Amino acid sequence: MIEYVIPENIDTRILKRAAAVLDNGGLVAHPTDTSWHISCSAFSAKGIEKLKKLKNGAKGYLFTLMINEIAQASGFALINTPQYKIIHRLAPGPYVFVLESAGKLKKMTGMKRKEVGIRIPSDNISRSLIDTLGKPLFSTTAAKEMGNNQWWDPEFAEEHLFEMGWEVESIQEIDLIIDGGEPLNKNLTTVLDLSGEEVTVIREGLGKYN
Repeated sequence: MIEYVIPENIDTRILKRAAAVLDNGGLVAHPTDTSWHISCSAFSAKGIEKLKKLKNGAKGYLFTLMINEIAQASGFALINTPQYKIIHRLAPGPYVFVLESAGKLKKMTGMKRKEVGIRIPSDNISRSLIDTLGKPLFSTTAAKEMGNNQWWDPEFAEEHLFEMGWEVESIQEIDLIIDGGEPLNKNLTTVLDLSGEEVTVIREGLGKYN
């Protein structure tokens, strides 16, 4: 099902419907400030399992935690003062920040990973969805080939991305699509590894870092 919205003035009834889908373990596809994403509630075991299935069990893969505020990453990622300053300077925006994972991550996902990707999007649809749900999302890029690509994969081609919401309907596991009605540019996030002593650019995307 596709629900069409005006990104600058989203119908709250549609947001509440989407939040209910997420709370009940469903998957919602939505545009972001880069590309189409598929998300579940970070606190829904059923939703996480559905998202894993899309990624062939998600072996070697970890979904990005999508949040509106850095504080929402508490328990999922370990963030020191220098890392906080970098995130605060660049976010919200088209970036994924790779950080050392914290204890809640394994408990919520059932996957033991040393690192986690954190994303604070700038688009109104994603941010409104997180606000309405009242919880972070676990998210993965919607792609024409849903495989085991790492979220930071520098070889991932933008040609695999979708432009229109109706195209995303080809992914049958999605329960609801929120569509702003306009074509979405095929852009990838810039992925910055903050887990070491120096910042490493893993993938150059839409976001600039210097």
